[in-house]
Amino acid sequence: GLFVPYYTGQVIDILGSQYDQRIFLFAIFCMCATSMGSSIAAGVRGGLFMFTMSRLNKRIRSQLFSSLVQQEIAFFDATKTGDITSRLSTDTALMSRSVAANANILLRSLVNTLGIIYFMFSLSWKLTLLIFIESPLTILIQKMYNRYHMRLVLQVQDSIARSNQLAGEIVSSIKTVRSFAAEDLESELFEKKLQETHQLKNKRDLVTAVYLLCHRLAQLLTQVVMLYCGQLLVSDGQMTSGNLIAFILYQMNFGDYVRTLIHMWSEMTHSVGAAEKVFEYLDRKPSVRTDGTLVPESLQGHLEFKDVTFSYPAKPDIQVLQDVSFEVRAGEVTALVGPSGGGKTTCVSLLQRFYEPQSGHILLDGRPIKEYEHKYYHSKVALVGQEPTLFALSVRDNIRYGLDHCPQADVAAAAQSASARDFIERMDQGFDTDVGEAGGQISAGQKQRIAIARALVRQPRILVLDEATSSLDTHTELSIQQALAREPAAAALVIAHRLKTVQRADRIVVLEGGRVVERGTHSQLMELGGCYSRMVLRQFTNGEQGAAGGE
Repeated sequence: GLFVPYYTGQVIDILGSQYDQRIFLFAIFCMCATSMGSSIAAGVRGGLFMFTMSRLNKRIRSQLFSSLVQQEIAFFDATKTGDITSRLSTDTALMSRSVAANANILLRSLVNTLGIIYFMFSLSWKLTLLIFIESPLTILIQKMYNRYHMRLVLQVQDSIARSNQLAGEIVSSIKTVRSFAAEDLESELFEKKLQETHQLKNKRDLVTAVYLLCHRLAQLLTQVVMLYCGQLLVSDGQMTSGNLIAFILYQMNFGDYVRTLIHMWSEMTHSVGAAEKVFEYLDRKPSVRTDGTLVPESLQGHLEFKDVTFSYPAKPDIQVLQDVSFEVRAGEVTALVGPSGGGKTTCVSLLQRFYEPQSGHILLDGRPIKEYEHKYYHSKVALVGQEPTLFALSVRDNIRYGLDHCPQADVAAAAQSASARDFIERMDQGFDTDVGEAGGQISAGQKQRIAIARALVRQPRILVLDEATSSLDTHTELSIQQALAREPAAAALVIAHRLKTVQRADRIVVLEGGRVVERGTHSQLMELGGCYSRMVLRQFTNGEQGAAGGE
């Protein structure tokens, strides 16, 4: 494409002097050939870079998501969901576009700029030196623009992330919003977030408009001076009219390419903010590592908390657990009870390796749980929570979630043990029925039974039930307990609010204020007349059938 203005000037000189058809046709042929070659090259180059951008975006988003799901739970406690989704969607796309599309334009503009400078020097070095007067002015304007525009771009990105966070929070809590008739309030809050983003974008666009105006004025001034000096050179016979026109065409292209170079540099600078956040998440190492390698052939299932002290990372000054020690033995049921806020659920979180204790150890068969291989450990220690999470998958896929190979016979057996098989088979599509987003298509009790089946299908050595039967009727709860009793080798850690569940436990550990205050069987603790006895009496007084403490 660099040859097109040159041969345009040659054609004008041929038409303005004694006409030579052979030279004229040759010049026209060269113009057509170079134009067609330029078009083909531009299409190939642009296509390759677009393919590159698509692959790069896919790879970055995949690596970023893989890095995010490896982070410790404290990271998600401290980081808003909107920030994460914004980095995963908006920032990765901006980063990929900046690297691929901008690199394409930057490379093209750089090659063309160097070529144009060569041709302009060959046509008139005097006019070429004059053109470079524009460059310092352009750079000065660009630097001032970059300083303000970069700041506003980052503010816009943060504002968009905040509005995404609010929208996600409202949608995920829509039932609560509807219960309190707060639809208009939430709409107003979202409108305020959008207005904040709109104002920031207006400021950004105003800065861009002023920049373009100053740039065009500088370009116009340079063109006027160049045309006047070019007319003097033509009058003196130092260059032909065709060469002057070719030079003008080069000068126009030169200004465009220089502006493009500066703009692309600016765009790539602006994308640093997005890329910085993406690479921050990509390079982040989780504080709770999952790189254990211990995979024993057999596991007894003897669990021990040994002098465990823990504070949540968001509140390091508040000790949730203080020197907590207790055992969960194979073939026994250990109940963890106590007043709300005593630390029961925190013990479960530590057992699931959501966090690391500040001091003390959690041992499984005498070895620290962090030494066990990640997938192996969680196949041997299964958790069923009070409000289990189901995914928008079929019942079968939810039960065998996380297992590479799990035959239907095992799925059906686990469902039978969890008293879930009857209602599953009554569904329209049986085990292939989609439970909906977060299990919204089934009841709370059915969700709990599917979650219990999901734990049982793993045949765990330690089963953790965190008020896992709170939504079940007494008959269903009893049948599930009988099924669990048929697994005598497994150890069970139960956090339950129904008294009969606690009464039948082999060992009861009472947590209060983050400390173990009592331990023993139901009868021993009732004779002791301490915290456990007071809870039982208080609950009976309130008419609640058995709840040894909930959290």
